[in-house]
Amino acid sequence: MSHAAVSRLIVPVLGLGMIVSFASSYYLMGVLAEPLAAGVGTNPGVVFTALSGAFLVSAALSPFGGRWIDRRGGREVLSAAAVIFALALTLLGLAREPVVMFAGVLMLGAGMGVGLYGPAYAVLVALHGEAAKKSIAAVSLLGAFGGALGWPLTLAMIEILGWRGACFVWAGAHLLLCLPLYATVLPDGRAGGHRPASGPVRWDGTMIRLAILFAGAWWVATAMSAHLPRLLTRLGLTAAEAALAAGLMASAAIAVRLIVLAASGKGSPVAAARAATLLHPLGALIAFVGGKGAAGAVALGQGAGNGLLAVASGVLPLHLFGRENYGARQALMLTPARFVQAAAPALYGVVLDRSAGLALLVSSGVCLIMFAMTFGLRQRPGL
Repeated sequence: MSHAAVSRLIVPVLGLGMIVSFASSYYLMGVLAEPLAAGVGTNPGVVFTALSGAFLVSAALSPFGGRWIDRRGGREVLSAAAVIFALALTLLGLAREPVVMFAGVLMLGAGMGVGLYGPAYAVLVALHGEAAKKSIAAVSLLGAFGGALGWPLTLAMIEILGWRGACFVWAGAHLLLCLPLYATVLPDGRAGGHRPASGPVRWDGTMIRLAILFAGAWWVATAMSAHLPRLLTRLGLTAAEAALAAGLMASAAIAVRLIVLAASGKGSPVAAARAATLLHPLGALIAFVGGKGAAGAVALGQGAGNGLLAVASGVLPLHLFGRENYGARQALMLTPARFVQAAAPALYGVVLDRSAGLALLVSSGVCLIMFAMTFGLRQRPGL
């Protein structure tokens, strides 16, 4: 196969890898937690505690993963992540006791720390430099299907093969599909001969603002992923209506990524991120004013805002700082987000137990802090 043909496969391969990786890690426990807990003799709360631990493992490994990407390139990092995911899912499938389950979930966290969007975006930046923004939007769009397809696919596997079989199928997808594709399609080492700067990435005002922006975004996104159906029922919807409305979140996230892809290269990434921070509060306001019939606006606002911010997490570091040390910079920027993400389900659950209105007030308040952080984001001189 010619070099040009291989290059055209990079975005589809990265997108497919993100679908499999998100579906089998970040979104997995939404449908696997109950049968997994029953199978190892514990309760779902223990599984979600393990998942919080996995987010902490992911946060701890993220800076290391970013430096690894800059030194060795995305192919090596993503290939290693595929092996880690496969081992973790195999361990889960074999688990008979809670301690083995806990180890498998923590290993999933290691995979998430080095195998999700960050390395994929870094591959594109190494290849295309400042022109990578459209490719980043395309990979983000494909990765969004990890949530849209992951839950129904895992449910179907559980019904046909049982929960252990579902774990083994996802492990096989990493080992037999993602790993060979990464190894044969992604460029070796630092594509294009790009060499990162020798100095470390340092915190400055812009980096701190970005870290707070995305820590808030990930906190709200994780809280909504865990509690949106229950939030909607507290707003007056039936369980069936809430499930249907919650599905709008994934649809909105995909739709807004399509718009970003179509408009790639037009407008300011900072302005787009600023607008994204207001979409969740706007949905909450519509729900307050419109009552039960407008409750789905929360899902639409959250999905659209989170979809824009998922693209922004890849584009803003490139736009503001350029390609130099991109992998390490992006990983460092998102490390606080990974830590606060671990606490989101428990904290938001406590607030939601008080009232749905208070929960929406808290999540909207976080979004307004994010909005404030978009001011003062300055591009490095010379870019």
